[in-house]
Amino acid sequence: MQNDDKKPNRLINATSPYLLQHAYNPVEWYEWGEEALTKAKKENKPVLVSIGYSSCHWCHVMEHESFENEDIAAIMNEHFVCIKVDREERPDIDQIYMDAVQAMGINGGWPLNVFITPDQKPFYGGTYFPPANWSQLLLQISKVYREKREDINNSADELARKLAKSDLDRFRNPSENPDFQIQGLDTMYQTLHAKFDTKWGGMDKAPKFVMPTQWLFLLRYYAKTNHQQALDMVELTLKKMAMGGLYDQVGGGFARYSVDGKWFAPHFEKMLYDNAQLLSLYSEAYTITKDDFYKRVVYETVDWLTREMTGQDGGFYSALDADSEGEEGKFYVWSKKDFDQSLQGHPDWLSDYYTVTDSGNWEHGNNILFIEKWEEDFIKEHQLTRQQLHETLNAAKKKLLTVRDQRIRPGLDDKILTGWNAMTIQGLLDAYGAFGDEGFLQLAINNIRFLEKHLISDKVFRSYKGKRSPIEGFLEDYAFLIQAYLSLYQATFDESWLAKAEQWTVYTQKHFYDEQEGYFHFSGNNAEQLIARKKELFDNVIPSSNGVMARNLYHLGILLDQEGYQTQAQNMIASISRLTVSEPSYMSHWAILYAEMISPMAEIVIVGSQVHKIAKQVRSNYLPYSILMGAETQSDLPLIDGKVNPPGKEVTLFVCFNKTCQLPVHSVDEALKQIPRP
Repeated sequence: MQNDDKKPNRLINATSPYLLQHAYNPVEWYEWGEEALTKAKKENKPVLVSIGYSSCHWCHVMEHESFENEDIAAIMNEHFVCIKVDREERPDIDQIYMDAVQAMGINGGWPLNVFITPDQKPFYGGTYFPPANWSQLLLQISKVYREKREDINNSADELARKLAKSDLDRFRNPSENPDFQIQGLDTMYQTLHAKFDTKWGGMDKAPKFVMPTQWLFLLRYYAKTNHQQALDMVELTLKKMAMGGLYDQVGGGFARYSVDGKWFAPHFEKMLYDNAQLLSLYSEAYTITKDDFYKRVVYETVDWLTREMTGQDGGFYSALDADSEGEEGKFYVWSKKDFDQSLQGHPDWLSDYYTVTDSGNWEHGNNILFIEKWEEDFIKEHQLTRQQLHETLNAAKKKLLTVRDQRIRPGLDDKILTGWNAMTIQGLLDAYGAFGDEGFLQLAINNIRFLEKHLISDKVFRSYKGKRSPIEGFLEDYAFLIQAYLSLYQATFDESWLAKAEQWTVYTQKHFYDEQEGYFHFSGNNAEQLIARKKELFDNVIPSSNGVMARNLYHLGILLDQEGYQTQAQNMIASISRLTVSEPSYMSHWAILYAEMISPMAEIVIVGSQVHKIAKQVRSNYLPYSILMGAETQSDLPLIDGKVNPPGKEVTLFVCFNKTCQLPVHSVDEALKQIPRP
């Protein structure tokens, strides 16, 4: 927090907004690197690694209470070498020390405060500490480090050995040649169904996180089996999430999670990666149901993305804080008085629609806008037509947004991360497929051009804020970038995108792949050596980078007719198929690949002068088990080569399975009949 009377510390030169927030702390912070670790060795001091991110509420609290406190800072400076890490800029460091804290039996979270030896080995850690507890802990750790150094070293060595072990040692199948079966999908569905909240949607617990890949998997399960209850689970979840306070009813976009089980009270921070995946999820739901509810959510979320999260050159920012003016959610909530004054001349039933009460439905007399009643019920109750409801809502939202825009805004984390931007390209392209809106495609292309200009050269870089960070991208960045290029090809049929997907796949194989275990490291072989080189296996809110990479290989292998890539993907899912079937909550992106293994992938080839018009019609259908290719005339792609459009026809469609094509047809309806449905 800047103050003209205060001298900045070393973080003043950082690119991370989170680190820059700490640049005027009295703590003598270092960025992660050799300078800090060398100083700790030289002075024989333990190292404090404090990890957080800019939109983290409790990170701000601990900074204000402890890191801005002169007395506490003096203890930290005297007894420790202190390092600040932005977990979004350095997920590799965060992974290692989060695993360490959890191995100590302590619940993880942020801020993450870990004490390590100068050779990077952790020996104690925790999350948020109140200032009195923090001061006491600092003095205690310093004393133990001086007086019982041998015990500390032994404990740190043992923990470091555990951290260096691969998760694959524990979870890989004894046999790597399973027979992928529909029963495996049934088991995954039943496991998710057992945890499902039948009243509010989502998984039956609080806090409730979005976890988009679980619902994307269930949509594919529905497409494979026609199991109506799977679709019902997704629909209830998507409706309740977007009716809740989790969704910004005024400005669009979703918060990270709700603290309760009803999606009512969000933790108000908005993350790019959640909204990127939710664009895909709501777009896919629309292609199945044609329900305009999902369409509105997608369009409002893209409006938020362009209005609040997009830089001049087309890069997407990372996050919005939960806090403004030091208070969580202040920007987003309404007193009844403010709500009514903002909507003078609008119908009184808007208060009922958004559950706004005189005393407030949340804290301190404030209201979180929250839709409790189903639309059909509300229309009947207030004797409205659907058109009247939505015309009134649209006008009210514009007015509320105008009023809200005059408030002090939450902090913006304006760094641009390659992986998260590439995820957003995927979301926009899925929206383009569902709705055919050229604006969505243009946003995606503008964004990839930004990444290519600022973050991609002879390798891919992780982060940009005014300038490029020197940190090379992690597997997450490469995997989502390759996915984006594959989807850009299928959205445009511009083969240069496909060439780039292949280029970065070759690079990733060379610099990240572990041939012995058959999976990819999270960090490249050119990266700084940490005490462990992790492989990301489990899906979290962001799908695991190995799972994304495996699907990339499978899809690229089909597009280029490269069986080696397809076999590599099959081996990756095969080795952990038992884990995938038994733990779909944490393996849902892998579950999608498992489903692709037992569903013949339709290779849809479109040739002719109307290729783009017809492709739009194809994409508007829900076809999760398909790959789309096309050309007006000629193409060097193996699966298009030799396929021609006969004279007198605008277009010809070929539906093929494993390179064996059915009879060519000349309409989308005829082509769809050639794709198996349950």
